[in-house]
Amino acid sequence: MKHLIAAVSVMVLATPAMAQNATHIAKAQAGKSCAGCNLFQAEMSDTDVTGKSFAGSRLRQADFSFAIANTANFSRSDMRDVEGYGIRATSANFAYANLTNASFVGAYLRGVNFKGANLTGVNFAGADLTHARGLTQDQLDAACGDESTVLPKGLSLKSC
Repeated sequence: MKHLIAAVSVMVLATPAMAQNATHIAKAQAGKSCAGCNLFQAEMSDTDVTGKSFAGSRLRQADFSFAIANTANFSRSDMRDVEGYGIRATSANFAYANLTNASFVGAYLRGVNFKGANLTGVNFAGADLTHARGLTQDQLDAACGDESTVLPKGLSLKSC
């Protein structure tokens, strides 16, 4: 019985992590909504996803550098380690998203909804978060920025 348990344990531990889904990525890269999709490590830089929904999607380690995501819905998405350098996401929805260790250096995030989002380790250096909604000091205490980061009145960030 011990050998059976050991063999099953090895098989479970050897199972690869849920890999990206090429069909989902192609759909998103074409600028289409893809709610609930697996976009792990997707290359989305310079892509226009304005108004599209990625709610509940797995976007971990995706690259959204210089993407346009105005009014896009990323609520409840796994966006850990996302690269969002220079992204333009005016009025996008990141409510309850996990943005742990994401980089939004130089991002334009005016009017974004961050209600309940996990911002642990997020780099907002040079980002514009004017009129961001649902953003609390507790969330920002877990993130960082620099002297050029623009925040809603009354909020602050530690330096990266």
